[in-house]
Amino acid sequence: MIGKVRRGGRVAGLLRYLYGPGKANEHVNPHLVAGWRGQDELEPPPRADGKRDFTRLTTLLRQPCAAIGEAERVWHCIVRAAPQDRDLTDAEWAHVAREVLHRVGLAPYGQEAEAVRWVAVHHGDNHIHIVATLARQDGGKARTSNDFYRLREACRAVEAELGLRRTAPGDRTAAKRPTRAEREQAGRRGWSQIPREGLRRQVVAAAAGAASPEDFLARLAQAGVRVRLRRRDDGEVVGYAVALDHHRTAAGALVWYGGGALAPDLTWPKLRARWRRTPQDELREKVATAARDAHDEQEFFRRLAEQGVLLRLRHSQTNPGQVTGYAVSLPGMTHTADGAGGGSGELIWYAGGRLAGWLTLPQLRRLWRTGEAGWTRAEREALYGQAAQAASAAAARIRDDPASAADAAWAAADALRMAATALGNPVLAKAAEEYERAARAGYGRIPAPSPEGVRLRSAVRLLALSGAMSRDTTLAGMVLVGVLASLVNAVADLRRAQQHAAQAAAARQAANRLLTQVTVSATPPAHPQPVRLLQDPPGQPGSTVREPRHGW
Repeated sequence: MIGKVRRGGRVAGLLRYLYGPGKANEHVNPHLVAGWRGQDELEPPPRADGKRDFTRLTTLLRQPCAAIGEAERVWHCIVRAAPQDRDLTDAEWAHVAREVLHRVGLAPYGQEAEAVRWVAVHHGDNHIHIVATLARQDGGKARTSNDFYRLREACRAVEAELGLRRTAPGDRTAAKRPTRAEREQAGRRGWSQIPREGLRRQVVAAAAGAASPEDFLARLAQAGVRVRLRRRDDGEVVGYAVALDHHRTAAGALVWYGGGALAPDLTWPKLRARWRRTPQDELREKVATAARDAHDEQEFFRRLAEQGVLLRLRHSQTNPGQVTGYAVSLPGMTHTADGAGGGSGELIWYAGGRLAGWLTLPQLRRLWRTGEAGWTRAEREALYGQAAQAASAAAARIRDDPASAADAAWAAADALRMAATALGNPVLAKAAEEYERAARAGYGRIPAPSPEGVRLRSAVRLLALSGAMSRDTTLAGMVLVGVLASLVNAVADLRRAQQHAAQAAAARQAANRLLTQVTVSATPPAHPQPVRLLQDPPGQPGSTVREPRHGW
């Protein structure tokens, strides 16, 4: 059973619609099943022309608003049984309406003469409409705070009581769905995707690959997304909104969406929480970014300095003018009393190769000399291996310590998104989108950081720096997908144990898609046939190449 709440300001118009034929003559035998008084007393009588007379009912519903001098406000709730459920009787629907109003707090049991006035209309198709005016009969104000979540609780209680199909609790993990107006507007204008959904995908992708707020904003700008920041008086950013150039109001103004209007985990505080990292991770990402953006050695060193990275060069003993290596550190990255160095307070230096194998100076010089635009296959496979190890550790954390697994489950969403980008795999991209709900902690909570979650995010950020390799079919890429499938499967088991049905279903669907992808990729063709090149060199026998054994 599901419920939906709408608000309006014209009770008479709403009643006429509910008792009318509907938009496609779908309304059958409209009648009251319950009200704040007996439905026989409140049922609108027929007029001489056969239509209903709503004058008395409308007047009674409006009276509490008029008594306190407030404008008419209407609370409209649609409650619908699942298609697989039996047809409920009028008495059962009356019980549903009273339970909803009691749990929402508009008409608690025993307060029929003091609470709001309401009626419930049934016109077929196994659902009812509850119509209430938002003013109490005792002169108090009607409270509707968190009414959607209280409605979800009421629906679940009725499901258990009446033996109906069970639905998931309102745990605030679902992404915000586009409104009917947004869907219809996209259809009229021929847009390939609804702006709210398109923006959510862009923001999720930018957040997954970003290492800092500045990186996040730069990625959005690169994707063509408009960003508006909200700041406190001291200049600190506390929120943001995004928009698309083509989505404007009738007056030509941009339509802005705050992060929370896209998904529960895309608010600014939650984005900052997912960018938590260790000092070594921060240092590695700064060096990797400088290395990929630079064209030569001097530019690399300059970019490191611009990012606040401390640099120490190593020179040849036989040729003191020749630089043979480097080490880096960050201000404040010192030995403490709990670590090595006996609390000396000296800086901790990391050679490039200690951060990542491809960050040694000889490797970087080769990269700059050859002008390669991306990692070699061996370097990519090393990155895939690091990400796979981090994902495996996160899966182990989830299985061994479910109580502290929330951060690892959250980080898995970033891992899926970045793996899909790096491997150029649309199947992984679909799995990442399916998994998003399973990753979120319930009720808007920010998970406490865990070493496994921080490590996994650091690994996938390096993967993001590698860019996309379209349809990558390396064994290391396949291994990464297999490990991610195991990680997502662990999250599915976790959510099922927590009795979060919707999240468990989302994770299971994503895991099945990943496992199917691994199986298809690892299965050789039944009868591989040689494929002849379109043009063979003159006078030479036909050259042949075989179809690759593994393909996405």
